[in-house]
Amino acid sequence: MAACKRILTHLLAEADVEIGGHHPWDIRITDERLFREILLRKNLALGEGYMRGWWNCDHVDEFICRVLKSGAAGRVSNTWRLAARAIPALVFNLQTPSRSKAVARRHYDLGNDLFQAFLDPYLQYSCAYYKNIAERDLDAAPGEAVRRDLARAQRAKLRLICDKLALKPGERLLDIGCGWGGLARFAAEEYGCRVVGVNISREQIAFAREFCAGLPVEIREQDYRTLDEPFDKIVSVGMFEHVGPKNYAAYMDAAARCLRPGGVFLLHTIGANATSPEIDPWIEKYVFPNGNLPSAAQIARASEPFFVMEDWHNFGPDYDRTLMSWLRNFRESWPGLRDKYGEPFRRMWEYYLQSCAGAFRARDIQLWQVVFTHIGDRQPDCRAG
Repeated sequence: MAACKRILTHLLAEADVEIGGHHPWDIRITDERLFREILLRKNLALGEGYMRGWWNCDHVDEFICRVLKSGAAGRVSNTWRLAARAIPALVFNLQTPSRSKAVARRHYDLGNDLFQAFLDPYLQYSCAYYKNIAERDLDAAPGEAVRRDLARAQRAKLRLICDKLALKPGERLLDIGCGWGGLARFAAEEYGCRVVGVNISREQIAFAREFCAGLPVEIREQDYRTLDEPFDKIVSVGMFEHVGPKNYAAYMDAAARCLRPGGVFLLHTIGANATSPEIDPWIEKYVFPNGNLPSAAQIARASEPFFVMEDWHNFGPDYDRTLMSWLRNFRESWPGLRDKYGEPFRRMWEYYLQSCAGAFRARDIQLWQVVFTHIGDRQPDCRAG
């Protein structure tokens, strides 16, 4: 145990993190079994240790950011157990139509009350767009100000998407993975579009149908692979992370066969800096089962037979602020959620939001909006915002 502690202490020092230190990103250890577990199981042990209360930190987000930027995590060797976790993704299709429902049941169907507690009024569970919205100290700012800024930034994201698509009244828009229907409602109300949203989360579908009632919006329970009808424009926000490398070509093929000549397709996705079969084992186990972040190379290869890439926009740093705003809202709403979800869930959810914020702050992961058109079509004005 002592040797494990020495190794971890040295690695953390490279990230300017001290065990028992006085900085808000320093960590406090309450169970020294953590040291051995981290050397054996890396990220999975770190997250599970936090969930169990084996360690604490005032700002987990900044701790994760510093560890990632220093490269210290990469100097902990993978054990055979961790290496073995990548084998199923290499061999099997983990996102078949039946397997893809796992993330809907275990995450998106957790409860609409949970997501309403920390998201904006349009229930946008993806990166907001904070351009032209002043920075705030999220710890010191009034809660209403944080929520107001988040709502403004999410509306700005929705408008950015609709303007890049050059939406026009009467056009038929397909929203692949439509969430709680926020984008569909915005496009119908603000741009006069007719929208079809497809989803596999029953909780989201039920909410979206009610949220978009009275508008020219149809919400379907349908897998993207079965789509085969014409649309003027196509959008997909925060869904591609669940498609998986073995299905990227099928996904692009579905979008291509549904997009009319002269149409525009916008893909909004979190992305990885490098192509890898590995996924964060803690995120995969506790948050997004069977998820996988695409790399730029994978998106380019999958789209190449079908589309011209017109624009590639990275505003990943805005996800840091988005996640920290969600965290602030979640903490303020927790008293009303505690009885239903319980203390272990609170620590899991707070670790999830903070660790992801730290990863974006470290530029370890990105947020991309990519605009596509059919080969040979006229170039649209897709540089809005």
